[in-house]
Amino acid sequence: MKRLTAKEEEIMSFFWDRGPLFVKQIHDVYSEQKPHYNTLSTIVRGLEEKGFLGHTAYGNTHQYYALFSKESYRRSSIKVLINKYFNNSYNRVVAAFIEEEELTIDELKSLIREVEEKEKHKQKQT
Repeated sequence: MKRLTAKEEEIMSFFWDRGPLFVKQIHDVYSEQKPHYNTLSTIVRGLEEKGFLGHTAYGNTHQYYALFSKESYRRSSIKVLINKYFNNSYNRVVAAFIEEEELTIDELKSLIREVEEKEKHKQKQT
């Protein structure tokens, strides 16, 4: 899955949060410093070319919709990040959080309990 720019992610969040939209509706979401309508239209068409949006035609206008969920994009982004910066090692990710003191021992223990619970739940389903 391709990566999105910050502006593209912002636009995609409207689709993820609100569902199918016309460019006019996206424009109306902005309260202040509205981007130019043509700029939004160009970004939306670019998102469609990248395979993130599809559309339904209504005469000469299009209603666009997300082709991927936010969760799917998030998972893909995390995988790319872990592969690119941590040599595809989840252990290195956790170690980096611990080294930067972003993750305390209690938080790490809590995380381990969550993983164990999810594993137990998976085993019960099979």
